[in-house]
Amino acid sequence: MSLNEIELKQHCEHILKSRRIKNKIVVLCEGAIPKIEGTLSPQTYHRMEQMPDANFYNACIPKWWKEYRPQFINCGSRQDVLNTFFQLTELHNESPEQSYLEPNKLFALVDLDIQKADINNYRFDNTESIFYHLYEQGKINESNSKVHRIWVTGLIHKEAYFLNPDTQSVYQDYATTPNYNGNAIEIEKIYLDMVDELCQDADLKSNWQTGFKRIIYCLGVNCDDIINFPSLWKSKYNQSQNDVEKKQLILALLTIIKAKKYWNKIHPPSDFQLPKHRYREMLMLEIGKFYSEQDGNINNHIPFFFNTLHSLIY
Repeated sequence: MSLNEIELKQHCEHILKSRRIKNKIVVLCEGAIPKIEGTLSPQTYHRMEQMPDANFYNACIPKWWKEYRPQFINCGSRQDVLNTFFQLTELHNESPEQSYLEPNKLFALVDLDIQKADINNYRFDNTESIFYHLYEQGKINESNSKVHRIWVTGLIHKEAYFLNPDTQSVYQDYATTPNYNGNAIEIEKIYLDMVDELCQDADLKSNWQTGFKRIIYCLGVNCDDIINFPSLWKSKYNQSQNDVEKKQLILALLTIIKAKKYWNKIHPPSDFQLPKHRYREMLMLEIGKFYSEQDGNINNHIPFFFNTLHSLIY
């Protein structure tokens, strides 16, 4: 449920008054906002960086970034993040003496998702426009990257980065082997399930042209009907000449198919004592650590984002 007008203002005021953002880059992201007895409370903001979404991005911060590391703040839904971004700037400008925010250090990072989100009073009028300006054939357009204060993920959700083929080593080396649908995880099985179940996604069906337009570059042919896509993708995948071609096709899937559903099917071994969601949170941090050690080239969306932040501000 989105923040109402009163909650949004209260949320922004808590952020502006938090000493944690002083001299820091502030990145607004999607994720639950903790409440005490159903109310936004100053006490909850002391725990914000431990919330799963912000915690993941914190774990992704490059190891070389030692001082004034970015402060990630959960803001609810994608629309809540966008609303918070603009309201923070507005409230800061009204009373800058009561704010720790430095507006030039304010950024937002939201999911691409399948449906676009409209944005008012910004140089890009929706999230899809940002996507096409920021990414080109699955890679970041480096020459365009520095104009963006609102970033969208290059894959459909944050969770899609948990299933990136490059993370296979994390699953293999993790102390307690993750299970997927009751068996030791084979990440390729997830991709094949995504293709087989693609037509079950009503949202993707309704927005098929939007989704397919994002990935046509790697298929080389048009596909007007979602029903025909699974066989087309499998044919291309089976005919791939090397791992580079296969990875490109997998990332295409992760640009249009909602990864959260499949991430939530990853469970701990049966003898693991903690709840499943806690296990995934710990595994998520290992994946974040993996990204923190990657080069920030145009193929690596999250590390490149941090490199860009650092170069813009410092």
